[in-house]
Amino acid sequence: MLWSLILALATVASGQQIYLHTTGPSARPYCTATSVMSTAPGPTAPSYHFGSFSYTQTETVRTATSAVSSALPTYGLNYSVAKQFFANLSTTSWGNWEPKASGTATDTKDPYGQAAFSSLWMREGNFQNLTRGLYSTTVSPTPVPTSELVLPPPLYFGPQDCYSFPSDFILGVAGAAAQIEGAVADEGRSPAIPDFLVELAESISAVGIGITNVDNDFTATENYYLYKQDIERLASMGMKYYSFSIAWTRILPFALPGTPLNSQGLEHYDELINFTIEKGMQPVVTLTHFDAPAVFIGGSVQGLLERTFFGSLNYGYQNETFEDAFVNYGKIVMAHFADRVPIWLTFNEPQVGCISGPSVDHIIKSHARLYHFYKEELQGKGLVSVKIGAVPGIPQDPSNASHVAAAQHYTNFNIGTFLYPLALGQDYPDSFKMAIQDYVPLSPQDLDFLNGTLDFVAVDAYSAASISPIVDITSCSANNATFNTDYPLCVGVSEVTLSNWIMGYHQDYITYNTAPYLRTQLNYLWNTFRAPVMITEFGFSTSNPSQTMPLSDLRFDIERSEYYLSYLTEVLKSIWEDGVNIKGVLMWSFVDNWEWGTYEHYFGLQYVNRTTQERTYKRSFFDVVDFVESRRMTR
Repeated sequence: MLWSLILALATVASGQQIYLHTTGPSARPYCTATSVMSTAPGPTAPSYHFGSFSYTQTETVRTATSAVSSALPTYGLNYSVAKQFFANLSTTSWGNWEPKASGTATDTKDPYGQAAFSSLWMREGNFQNLTRGLYSTTVSPTPVPTSELVLPPPLYFGPQDCYSFPSDFILGVAGAAAQIEGAVADEGRSPAIPDFLVELAESISAVGIGITNVDNDFTATENYYLYKQDIERLASMGMKYYSFSIAWTRILPFALPGTPLNSQGLEHYDELINFTIEKGMQPVVTLTHFDAPAVFIGGSVQGLLERTFFGSLNYGYQNETFEDAFVNYGKIVMAHFADRVPIWLTFNEPQVGCISGPSVDHIIKSHARLYHFYKEELQGKGLVSVKIGAVPGIPQDPSNASHVAAAQHYTNFNIGTFLYPLALGQDYPDSFKMAIQDYVPLSPQDLDFLNGTLDFVAVDAYSAASISPIVDITSCSANNATFNTDYPLCVGVSEVTLSNWIMGYHQDYITYNTAPYLRTQLNYLWNTFRAPVMITEFGFSTSNPSQTMPLSDLRFDIERSEYYLSYLTEVLKSIWEDGVNIKGVLMWSFVDNWEWGTYEHYFGLQYVNRTTQERTYKRSFFDVVDFVESRRMTR
């Protein structure tokens, strides 16, 4: 899922929304029965008559088809061979940190001992009120009852296309460690940046978004201990891909190169990957999803408050130790699991946590270093990319050159900054260099090293934005003073069309059902960056349900079904009508989860009872799986 949806734009002819002024009722090109059309020959009025009555309403009962385990190829070197690339790696364990422990560790001379581990929690934040959930060990999975797998009644109005998905089209679900795992101080995990967000919730989440209840990530959905049951439930629905992130602070509690590995963290993710494969799914692994170690922001909430010139919040990417530390961490994780993971994503939406030019420099260079390590040293045959959290949007008036220019500026700033160097080996766009005055220039050698280090364009495509000019972009971009509230984007961003309608249905948070604009976005990415496209996150947030809402009503999330089916219909059109190579989609999220300071935004394909942690399938999950699998080509 997402932290803060930065919506970007595109300007391409194919699939572009154009305003055509006309009058009269809408055409019905799908109506072919001329005898019921008022302008056609034949009867022009209905014929009323009596007949015999009987109860003829029938309902077909279908159940979901579970994923089936099959032999998978080896995607890279096994760790027994890959460990040769590491010298002097040490492994240990620390167990759980207990804020109210009666005793204190005595190994104070060991820089990475129990006392040092405890000091990370004592020094890096006020966690004296740490709470734990219902579970403290991994829960054994149980089969999902057939009664839970019965499909809902079909949607009355549905897509009327006849297109099919390619046989290898990826359909999967996604989650992220910080949002689902909980157990934040268990089995050697050290503090990560999200652990401080509650202290900022009033200023970065609650104000302006209507959140009335802020909450921490201490328990989340307890996926850390319930992961086997979660995987069992996903496999029972027929999922073939499960996208999740690995928590850096579970692998390297002290974050930096030369510090010991956490054996419990490595064992956890090893078992998670193995169980995913055992149940017939393939893992998609993100190395960091907004949960970098807290040490990179100085180990306190104050670090989050540093002014940003590019993104939304300081995630420490500009720290001079970050690049080497992330590469070290990434190499360790990739080497351990390269043989079993087919798809790797280095960063989630990096523009959100970049505050400056050095931030971006560290992101793209560390990504490229890991790409080369995976392909050249680990002999990786899988795919590697970085998730871009800005999607191409729409010039508010596509016939107005100034609107098109504003949209292109915004697109280049949010998307081109990363993808021009990584996908094409081209320099940063002018929009970035104009606004980010401390950017690090890229040499020809840099561009050669960066070029082609994306196997596909990964985009988190939730909504679209309407872009319009509001100021002179050149002078605005040059003025980074705090009073310049238009900086750094220097264009107008809204969800309103030129006709003063919102671009799509909106219930909660920052997601709109803007399916009609998706083809424009996909066209832009494919034709600009010349690489296959995968939608690595998309989903629809609904509001906090009433305490008295029956479970049967809560799981009947028809607005989420309409969102997914309309988006997937546009994906089909992009594939068949526009020739766009779309590898697949990953839905966000497989459960209602912690949404960066609150549980009030519901993105899940499953409802989670916050008291019992029990999961319940929503109808949207069934609708999406049925939509795709009923249209999947067999070869």
